[in-house]
Amino acid sequence: MKLQFLGTGAGIPAKSRNVTAIALKLLEEKGSIWLFDCGEATQHQILHTNIKPRRIDKIFITHLHGDHLYGLPGFLSSRSFQGGETPLTIYGPKGIKEYVQISLAVSKTFLKYALNIIEIDEGIILEEHDFIVEAKILEHGVTSYGYRIIEKDRPGKLDTAKLKQYGIMPGPIYKKIKEGEDLILDDGTVIGSKTFLGPNIKGRIVTILGDTRTCASAEVLAKEAKILVHEATFSEKESSIATEYYHSTTVQAAKTAKRANVDCLILTHISARYDQALTEQLLQEARAIFPNTYMAEDFSEYEI
Repeated sequence: MKLQFLGTGAGIPAKSRNVTAIALKLLEEKGSIWLFDCGEATQHQILHTNIKPRRIDKIFITHLHGDHLYGLPGFLSSRSFQGGETPLTIYGPKGIKEYVQISLAVSKTFLKYALNIIEIDEGIILEEHDFIVEAKILEHGVTSYGYRIIEKDRPGKLDTAKLKQYGIMPGPIYKKIKEGEDLILDDGTVIGSKTFLGPNIKGRIVTILGDTRTCASAEVLAKEAKILVHEATFSEKESSIATEYYHSTTVQAAKTAKRANVDCLILTHISARYDQALTEQLLQEARAIFPNTYMAEDFSEYEI
C-alpha cells in the first residue's frame, strides 16, 4: 500500500505544485488504485508516474471546489483511450453527479466503460471484503468530506513447519488454509485452520481529509491512523486568515495528529504564497508539535 501525491497546492496551479490529487496504490492488495480528488491537469501529472489510468477504479472527491475536481472530466475521457474498459465509481458530495454528467454531455464524451456516481452522506460509504471507507463532514465553506480508509485485519502468518508435521506439503491447500478452510486429514479428523495461523495482522488505517478548519470530525477520522493527510494551507502566523477562509494551519494540523495518536502526518494543500524556503518553515512549525511530520511534494510517494 502506497500513497503518491499528484498535486499538493491550494487554489491554483503553481510552478512547483499542481492542485490537489492523491493516489492510494492498492496494487498488491487489490490490483487497483484509488484516486482522492482530481484537480486540474491531474491526467498530465499521471504521465510523470508509473500509474496506469485503467488501474484507477474508484475516485473519491472531497468537495466541489474547482481545485479538487476540474481535472475529472478530462481524466474520465482519457481513460477510455488508454485501455480503460473496466467500471469506475466516483464518490462525492451532492452535486458531483450533475457536474460529471453535464461535462461529459456538453463535450459529447462517450466512455467505453461503465461509470457509477454515488453522492454520499456521512457514515460507511464502501465496504468490500478487505477494506471499509468511512466519510464524515468537515468544516469548510462548502460541504467537504474526510475519508477514513480501513484495511480489515488479515490472516496471520501460515505455520508451514506445523503443516509439514501433519504431512501436508506446499500446494494449493496452503492458500485454502490461509483463507480459513479447515484441514481434513485422511482419517477424517478435522483440524481448524487457526491451528496453522499466527495472530491476525492488524489492518492499516489511512485518513485523507478535504479542506477544513480544525474540527472534531477530523480527529475522529484520524484516530490511530498510520498516515493522516491533512491540509496546511497557511502558516500559524496567518491563523486568522485560515479561519476566515475555512482552512487549517500547520500547527492546527499537527495538534489534530497528536490528539488522534496517528503514526505519521503528511501536510498538503499548500498556498502558492510559500516558496521552497518558507515551505521548510511550515514543516518545522508542525514538527515542533508533532515530530513525525512530512511535507508532501508533487510526485512524492510514501509506503504505508
